[in-house]
Amino acid sequence: MPPGMPRMSTLTASQFANLHTFLVAARHASFALAAQELALTPSAVSHRIARLESSLGLRLFQRLTRQVKLTADGERIFAALQIGWDGLQAALAGGDALAGSITVHARPSIAQCWLVPRLAGFAAQYPDVSVDLRVDNESVDFRAGQVDLALHYGDGHFPGLASRKLMEEWLAPACSPHYAREHGLFDAPHQLSSATLLHDTLAWPACAPDAEWRLWLDGQAPEVTLPARSLRFDRADLCAQAAIHHAGVAMGRRQLVQPWLASGQLVLPFGPFNLPSPQAYYLVHSAHAALPARVQALFDWLLGQAI
Repeated sequence: MPPGMPRMSTLTASQFANLHTFLVAARHASFALAAQELALTPSAVSHRIARLESSLGLRLFQRLTRQVKLTADGERIFAALQIGWDGLQAALAGGDALAGSITVHARPSIAQCWLVPRLAGFAAQYPDVSVDLRVDNESVDFRAGQVDLALHYGDGHFPGLASRKLMEEWLAPACSPHYAREHGLFDAPHQLSSATLLHDTLAWPACAPDAEWRLWLDGQAPEVTLPARSLRFDRADLCAQAAIHHAGVAMGRRQLVQPWLASGQLVLPFGPFNLPSPQAYYLVHSAHAALPARVQALFDWLLGQAI
């Protein structure tokens, strides 16, 4: 047990209730949301947390103006409680069963183009496991216990977390057949000077808005100057959608645009995918405990889906 925490043999019903309240409040990072889940008032949640802090002699939360945030002691105790709570839930369910809910975080483009079209297959194979998919470009805080597994596009550097490469990515410019014909792009990269480029401004962390295009031009067409005309998005799938509707030329990622290439909505005017991306797709999770069986099942299933 973490230092300062009551021994389980001496826990009273009141202390157990306070610990459970702390666990829920830490998971939500909110007393108000914890109150909703526990059918209590926010004041009651606050009082339970205060009693727990008093009994432990520790400050577990920083009370900010509009939010609460775990202290270092709070994070340490929350991590220990989360492991114990997961084990208790598994025991009550008759073991580490393939049942329950999994919260998955994914970047919007890979979620839209790759993950969501495959989830029906997972649901058919594991009908008692539900997937709660959260999608945005923000960083994930695994310490809060709100996410079981994340699907990230990055360089593989995830300090303090466990990760496994899911699949590589390759780059090539893509546009609609109409746009390629209209601008004479087929096998003619120099014609990009008269085209509109579509940029994913968040292609990877801390990159320039035109980073993908500059990478491709440097390696594949160094004599071509990056044209000034552009449309910018914060998602690669939006770039592809704009390209489908003749807005310009997107930097296509093979894992994302393959369906549109197969349907003929997009073409690769300068040839196939022959530039490896410096980024790849990774499955990322907390390194503090073994994955529950249901999460491990999804983890393994996703690895089987990768090409």
